[in-house]
Amino acid sequence: MEKDIILKAENISKQYRLGQVGTGTLSHDINRWWHQIRGKENPYLKIGDINDRSTKGSSEYVWALQDINFEVERGEVLGIIGKNGAGKSTLLKILSKVTAPTTGKIKSRGRIASLLEVGTGFHGEMTGRENIYLNGAILGMTKKEIALKLDEIIEFSGCERYIDTPVKRYSSGMTVRLAFAVAAFLEPEILVIDEVLAVGDSEFQKKAIGKMQDISRGEGRTVLFVSHNMAAIETLCTRVISMSNGKIFGNGEPSKVISDYLQSSSFSERKISFDTIEEAEGNEHVRILSAAIENASTLDKEEVIDVTSAVDICLKIVNQTNQERISIGYDLRTIKGDVVFGTGGKFNCTLQSITELKCHIPANFLNNDVYQIHLYIHSDTMTSLFQNTELLTFEVKDVKRESGYLGKISGFIRPQLDWTII
Repeated sequence: MEKDIILKAENISKQYRLGQVGTGTLSHDINRWWHQIRGKENPYLKIGDINDRSTKGSSEYVWALQDINFEVERGEVLGIIGKNGAGKSTLLKILSKVTAPTTGKIKSRGRIASLLEVGTGFHGEMTGRENIYLNGAILGMTKKEIALKLDEIIEFSGCERYIDTPVKRYSSGMTVRLAFAVAAFLEPEILVIDEVLAVGDSEFQKKAIGKMQDISRGEGRTVLFVSHNMAAIETLCTRVISMSNGKIFGNGEPSKVISDYLQSSSFSERKISFDTIEEAEGNEHVRILSAAIENASTLDKEEVIDVTSAVDICLKIVNQTNQERISIGYDLRTIKGDVVFGTGGKFNCTLQSITELKCHIPANFLNNDVYQIHLYIHSDTMTSLFQNTELLTFEVKDVKRESGYLGKISGFIRPQLDWTII
């Protein structure tokens, strides 16, 4: 039986120039063109250079993607996994035709709707209702076709009360809910979704995953889904691609690709720090100057964390908003994306100054597993200021002992509770 290929990536590579925007690349473009018409290779394509995001190579160019090739069939749900910086988002932007590849080409059949970042495709001054019509028009739908789907979109998004309010007044969660509903119900042949769904609450995430299943299995449409939630990827996807340093390292059945990815990857990233506020992780609202996972049961804070160890999560945050009181919290998740717990609170963080925070996890609490910190920071009115889905990653081990069971036990946690003979 002949494959019904709806999307195909052929030899896709993407290169960015390091440094500031507008640094005189016209001469490079002319040089590229001159080499091209003479049938010669692009002089700036230094594929051999070791030049990833964490190591500054000798070239002033960096490869975000290199030699990406794959096909997607109609009705397939393709999951794309990999660490931050692996090239997942760049690939989706190319597939969505937001940006062009440096080399290679994309072949697609049908309309593509993308949900790449919070607010993508929305005009802040327009109401939710107006943005629905705008997005439909971009997809080539008539006003009558959009009107037939309008009630379903509004109901699914849960934004009925605010549908005639300008989108700039929506919270990030509301914006994502409406954006997903628009993308899902306006019936594109290909739906492309980045990790942006992590912004929504758990109830909406379940609704969204259910809708994606309906789209692919019931309606025969194609979904490309990027997520760090391995449980969601394994449940939803019919095939998975794993990426690292801009290349594809796995492509096949979900459980096998996920298992190979988890086993082959080094997940210990217990500490990040930056020399200056300008370089720090974050945005115009907040900056994370440093973050660390420390073993609170030993003098050496960087020692291996045993299941009997207490753990401290340490943060240095710079508040760049115009309000001192902000909400800071995190979800502790397993490497497969299961939420172990969420915690947080409201803190007075002096403006333009460093605030140091520490959250203590007691000893004999965490299981033998790999965990990630999903940090989220909101304003006092709960407007999202910043989030990072894998700020820190750390492993808890059941270190060899003289007696007793060794290894992971059932459940996400393993508290040492008091037992008494009565």
